[in-house]
Amino acid sequence: MTRQAGTTYRTGDIARSGGVHPNTVRFYEEIGFITKPERLPNGYRVYTALHLEQVRFVRLVLRAEVLQSGLRKQAIRVIRLCAECRFDEAVRQAKAYVVMIEREIDFAQHAISSVEAILQNQEAPGAPPRTRSEAAASLGVTVDTLRNWELNGLVQIRRMQNGYRVYNGSDMERLSIIRTLRAANYSLTAILNLLTRLSGSGEVSVTEALNTPDPGESIRSVCDHLLEALDNAKADALRLPALLNRMKKIATLQ
Repeated sequence: MTRQAGTTYRTGDIARSGGVHPNTVRFYEEIGFITKPERLPNGYRVYTALHLEQVRFVRLVLRAEVLQSGLRKQAIRVIRLCAECRFDEAVRQAKAYVVMIEREIDFAQHAISSVEAILQNQEAPGAPPRTRSEAAASLGVTVDTLRNWELNGLVQIRRMQNGYRVYNGSDMERLSIIRTLRAANYSLTAILNLLTRLSGSGEVSVTEALNTPDPGESIRSVCDHLLEALDNAKADALRLPALLNRMKKIATLQ
């Protein structure tokens, strides 16, 4: 389908070109994912080249597999800004989205290193003790999340004489693993089983350590899958600013 500024389309045209069902196009309009089209006196929607680009844009953004740590929320923010034709702000938020993904990649890579270090009985690097709020900020989670992990026995944190909890290097390594496995949608029970078996012996294999729905899946493969999903999300996110600038030009010609 040729995309020209003055061309108009029906719902079916947009759906076919965008690779979605016509009801999906209407749903995108309803939830604010695309700009509301004009309507003819008979009620039929009239779409433009901008709507066509917006539908394709939404599909690109939403195909990311990662949902954790506010990534999906940020992706939706970019989509809504695009639908509101606030393209400059959408570009800024798209760039922020890339930065968020890169941070998640760093966390996943660190978790892999942490698991390997535990298996090899390596001591965690020395680091100044952190308070709960400092540990939460470092991990990009809430204090309540850390408290929940502790209540479920995933990590045992020592207290100072004044009663405050302090997190040392080993605690932070363990928390890094927990964070990544939660991002990969592992239950607290499965994570507890993993950490218990990892801590029990330096000789245990990674595959044996993780009790997952797929017994043959290793912790490394879990993290690798997450990294692959994040890398794919980043590649898509890097395309967004150029697409948004193109839509900005289309909008000015309509």
